[in-house]
Amino acid sequence: MREAYLGKMNYIIKIFDSLTLTELYSILKLRVDVFVVEQNCPYPELDGEDEEAIHLFIEDDGEIASYLRIIINQPKTRVGRVVTHKNSRGKNLSSKLMQEAMVYISKHFSNKIVMLSAQEHLQQFYSKFGFSPVSEVYLEDGIPHVDMEFNSLS
Repeated sequence: MREAYLGKMNYIIKIFDSLTLTELYSILKLRVDVFVVEQNCPYPELDGEDEEAIHLFIEDDGEIASYLRIIINQPKTRVGRVVTHKNSRGKNLSSKLMQEAMVYISKHFSNKIVMLSAQEHLQQFYSKFGFSPVSEVYLEDGIPHVDMEFNSLS
């Protein structure tokens, strides 16, 4: 586990077994609030991959403001579930988390290809971190997505 402070915000990296019940509940609630409710996309948010993930998040006054996970138990390292609470948007929190995720991956998994599945309209956001599209646009749960890869962590 690693913690750093961004002003009054707390930046945290944890494995699943280190998450408190309150943190886990807050993470799952944030993901469901945004990906299922806000985006009006009913899908199985609880996908069985959280137990093997590295969880990165920013707390603001005890609330999870932004979150992502890194899945490492596969041939490729995957970044996913990048989300920011609607009350915390516009503060570049997702960018800060992506930067931290890429630093973490470069230190611990530099021998692996890093990939993510981006909503199509977020390609430019992920390209700032060195990701490039490697697939055509496809529908995932009714939302246009594109697979993106980052092959060199130097």
